[in-house]
Amino acid sequence: MRASRLVSLLLLLQTRGRMTARALADELEVSIRTVYRDVESLGASGVPVYADRGPAGGYQLLDGYHTRLTGLTEGEASTLFLSGVPGPAAELGLGSMLAAAELKLRASLPGELADRADRVRDRFHLDAPGWFRVGESTPHLAAVADAVWRERQLDVRYRRWKAPREVTRTLSPLGVVLKAGRWYLVALSGERVTAYRVVNILDASVRDEPALRPAGFDLAGFWQEWTDRYERGVYTGVTTVRMTSSALARMPFVFPPEMTRVAQTSASEPDENGWLTTTVPIESMRHGHIELLKLGAEAEVLAPPELRSLFAATAEGLGAIYLSR
Repeated sequence: MRASRLVSLLLLLQTRGRMTARALADELEVSIRTVYRDVESLGASGVPVYADRGPAGGYQLLDGYHTRLTGLTEGEASTLFLSGVPGPAAELGLGSMLAAAELKLRASLPGELADRADRVRDRFHLDAPGWFRVGESTPHLAAVADAVWRERQLDVRYRRWKAPREVTRTLSPLGVVLKAGRWYLVALSGERVTAYRVVNILDASVRDEPALRPAGFDLAGFWQEWTDRYERGVYTGVTTVRMTSSALARMPFVFPPEMTRVAQTSASEPDENGWLTTTVPIESMRHGHIELLKLGAEAEVLAPPELRSLFAATAEGLGAIYLSR
C-alpha cells in the first residue's frame, strides 16, 4: 500500500510539477504528516525531490528528471479497459486512435494482467445514452472538438429556444461533455462561461485566434455546478397535488429527479384511504399538465386554478370519447 502511494506521489510531481503538501495530501487522501514522511523516503531512495519554502512553495522534482516506474497494478489494468467508449470516441473523430491505444496497452501488459483485462472487457459493457433515445445528429462535433483541442476560437450559428431563435457567437471553447448521450460544448462567450447543446449548432468554423481560458478553470467542477443550477432553475412554478401513496411511490420511475425529490419531501401523511397532499415543481402549466397526466386517476391537481382547469378539460374530453359509446 505504501509503495503504491510513493509511486503515485512521484508520478503526481512528474506530471503536474510543483505541488504543496496540502495538495498532495488531498490527492492521495492522507495526512500532511504522511506526505512529509513519504517525501523524505523518496529523497532517501535517490529521487531528486526538493522543497521551495514560502507561501508559493511546494515540492517538485529536479528539472529533467523522469521516472519510468509506471507499472500498472491488477486493478488499474482492469479498470482502464472499462474507460473505453468507442461510440463517443468515434463521434469525436478519435475512434481509430482509441482502438490503436487500447491495442498497444493490451500488448504491453504481462500475461496475467492481459488475461484479466480481457475478462473485464468481455463481461462489462458501458452504454451511456438513456432508454428510448435516438442518437443525435452532431455534424459539427468534430470541428468543436478540434477547436477545444487546439485552443482556438470558434464561430458558431446556434439555434436556441427563445427569440431570436438563431444567433451567431464567437466562442472560446473550454471543453466538451457527454451527458446521457447528449454532447455539450462548454465555452466562454464574452465574460460568461456557459454550456451549448452541440446538436443545436447549425454551423461552426474554427478561427486562427487563440481561445481565452479563465485562470484555474475546472471543467468537471463547472459542469457539476452548471447542471445543479440548471436543474434547480428550470422549475419556475409549483402545483399542489392530492395523490395516492402508490402514485408517490411510482414517481421516481416516471418523473425527473427534482420533481420526485420535492414531492416526496413535502408529502403529508396519508389519510385512511391512502391519499396525501404534496407539492410538485413544474416548468410551466403545459409541462405540469403533461407530466402529471402520467399518474392518471391517482392524482388530483388542487392548485393553481389554471392547471386544474386544464385537467378538467382533459377529463371532460376523455369522458366524451370513452363514455359516449
